[in-house]
Amino acid sequence: MLLTRDLKLEGIPKELQLIVTILKSEDIKTELYINSNLLREIDWDMFLKQTKHHRIYPLIYSKLKGTSDKMIPIFVLESLSKQFKTNIFQMLYLSGEMERLSGLFFNKNIHSIYLKGPALAHDLYGDVSLRTSSDLDLLISINDLDLVEDLLIKDGYEKNDYFETTLSDWKWRHHHMTYFHPTKRIKVEVHWRLNPGPSKEPGFNELWERRRLSSLTKTPVYLLSKEDMFLFLASHGARHGWSRLRWLVDVGELMEESIDWEKTQKLLKNNYFKPIGEQTMILASEILKAKIPSQFPNFSPRSIKLAQQAVFYFENMVNLHTNPVPDHITKYHQRYLFSSMSYHQKILYMISLLLPYPEDVEVLKLPNALRFLYYPLRPVLWLWRKIKGLLPQRGQQYG
Repeated sequence: MLLTRDLKLEGIPKELQLIVTILKSEDIKTELYINSNLLREIDWDMFLKQTKHHRIYPLIYSKLKGTSDKMIPIFVLESLSKQFKTNIFQMLYLSGEMERLSGLFFNKNIHSIYLKGPALAHDLYGDVSLRTSSDLDLLISINDLDLVEDLLIKDGYEKNDYFETTLSDWKWRHHHMTYFHPTKRIKVEVHWRLNPGPSKEPGFNELWERRRLSSLTKTPVYLLSKEDMFLFLASHGARHGWSRLRWLVDVGELMEESIDWEKTQKLLKNNYFKPIGEQTMILASEILKAKIPSQFPNFSPRSIKLAQQAVFYFENMVNLHTNPVPDHITKYHQRYLFSSMSYHQKILYMISLLLPYPEDVEVLKLPNALRFLYYPLRPVLWLWRKIKGLLPQRGQQYG
């Protein structure tokens, strides 16, 4: 074991350092007075860009709204106020759609669990206006996927796939499908897994048995148990390199709540997410000063290394969700993702590379009766696409 888990955070931009300081503050006016020297060095346009990039402006505004323009420039407060008010309407709008869809599925006896969005905001912060959401994410059993798709399409949603479904590998390589309502301008991600494969995770029925009822709506809306939520938030944030501070703040809030940490430990260990869980706690502790549960007295050198690797995303304000992602970011993220896998996950990943991809079908189209030949032909087809420069950039999709 390493004797210290101190991370090197000196490379984080001063604007983001100020944002973290504000988030951690219990007495914002005193905190700003203490950091008056830092305030004089701030590029306030960049400060606003950072709050928007990290989707953290509602919390920042809720902290700063009582301060004077002598501490924070008036245009900064006005910009944050405008975004805050816009977000209130957005979250209320999503809340209404979430409740309506939950009722629609409930009437068809379809079980659904909402992973993020207004339900998560209300659960963690007690106020939907303090967190941003651009869409609704819900988890269902894969057995209900066709029925849910039919219901959404009849309801006016349009399917918006980002992957080929020629081969059945999509069921385990991917974890959600996206639907968009052109009139309501609402996007819904329907998940059948918490994370893309290959990986081990609790099945839907297991998650459903441990579900919690949200107190936000009259129509039943369900959330993950707190222990399952920690596993999900940790694995989701880690998969995206913690490139948005909002995800880490969510974890910090969850760590302040009453959680069965022994059960959480077993969940992380049984599903090979222990290094990721420890990385999450290290980042939340070192950056946000979250209190680490006593059940985690020590962390492995590997987990500390993973936490340090994630600091890169804070230093560079990395955006993985808008293509094209710069080549150096893509390469770093691919290396990071592989290093974040457990040994079990790495083995599954290496095996998965030997299995056919939808792109193989584009190179050689075979009738259904002969599709089994894609398995032995996989190395040949991969080599052919490499020679022709047709290999896709793996890791470009991070949803």
